[in-house]
Amino acid sequence: MPKTASAEVNGTWETLEHISQDQLDALVNLHVRYIEGRLGGRRIFLRNTNLSGLSLAGQNLRQAQFMGCTMREMNLAKANFAESALYACDLSGSNLHKASFLRADLRGARIENANLVGADLGHADLREGALGGPDGNFIGPQVVNFQGANLAGARLAGSMAARADFSDAILTQANITKADLRGALLSGADLSGADIGGAELEGADLKAAIMTGIDRAVLEAAHVDVESCGAITDETVGLSVADMDTPLAQAVTAHRLWVETAGAEGRQLDLSGVDMRFLRSLDHEKMTAIRAKGTKFFGMTLTAVEMQSAVLEDSDFRNCDMSAADLRGSSLRGCNFSHAILRGMNGTPLLFGEGAATRRFAPCLFDETVLRYANLTGAMLKNASFRGADLSYADLREADLRAADFTGAILHETLLDGAQTEGATFDRANGLAFRLGALKEQEEV
Repeated sequence: MPKTASAEVNGTWETLEHISQDQLDALVNLHVRYIEGRLGGRRIFLRNTNLSGLSLAGQNLRQAQFMGCTMREMNLAKANFAESALYACDLSGSNLHKASFLRADLRGARIENANLVGADLGHADLREGALGGPDGNFIGPQVVNFQGANLAGARLAGSMAARADFSDAILTQANITKADLRGALLSGADLSGADIGGAELEGADLKAAIMTGIDRAVLEAAHVDVESCGAITDETVGLSVADMDTPLAQAVTAHRLWVETAGAEGRQLDLSGVDMRFLRSLDHEKMTAIRAKGTKFFGMTLTAVEMQSAVLEDSDFRNCDMSAADLRGSSLRGCNFSHAILRGMNGTPLLFGEGAATRRFAPCLFDETVLRYANLTGAMLKNASFRGADLSYADLREADLRAADFTGAILHETLLDGAQTEGATFDRANGLAFRLGALKEQEEV
């Protein structure tokens, strides 16, 4: 049983040490009696308590009080937190699938990278909050942090979320009607098909947000300046692939001839600046050595696509499924792969030339690339360069990272369990705080 440093007093645990599941279940049973008005019931009031990894799935916790608690990676699916307080709590990485936070107080909470699919946050208080820590020091003010969280289909109607951080969050089909999102951070957030009618978005940061499936008139009524923020809507960005001078099929045929004849015949395929979304899929396509700088592949299915030795710099691959893609020897500098699926992709080097004097070693380049929340499990990335890349919350479990270069990379909460890291270069730049699993922590430089 986990050790606790203080006794229970009137249902309250004033400790940062982990209480056990049995202890938590006992408190829940008393709380249910309190909610039902039964004799002996007591309302839950937990302050500065560590509940990480425990389960409250399906429990009725209406009107419960959690203050400054650490609740990371808990199973809270279908739990009822209606009218409860989770003030300044850390619920990062927790399963909140279909949980109810109706009229709950979530001020200052951290809910980063959590699963809130179908959750109900209607009329919840998501404003800034602050709390005194167990050492007596003042903590705050803290904005509610939903960075990278999955809020697909969630209900935030009427919620007070001014200045809340939804950066890179998934809000597809969410109900945000009449929500107060003034000054909120929504950069890179996916609001595809969201209902934002009557929402207040003045001063919100919508840089590179995804707002497909939302009527332009509704966006204008919400004071969203699509052009200035660079948000992606249903409108074409740049040249549509459907409007190219040469039909894509014909251009691909000419490109394959160019590859087969080492440039003697045909013509290299150049998709730079083209919006490819019209096609939806390029599954198993052979596009070796193409040039596609600043190209929009957003949301496309690119499984097992062959793009080895390609120049793909500054392109948008957000939300793409690139499982088993062949990207050997390609340059992907400055690309955005947030929430992309790259399971089992091949990003190993290519070797060109036969003689020692002409032989050229071409590793896969991910320098300055954004791979936040990307799934790279089992990816082959030997010798790849990730200099200055952002891999926050990326999943690199079981990946081959031998001799890879992560100098200056951001590896905040990156999963590296089971990864092969022999000869890989890590440093402590940018305040790295990554999950090492079997990987031993590197000494601080």
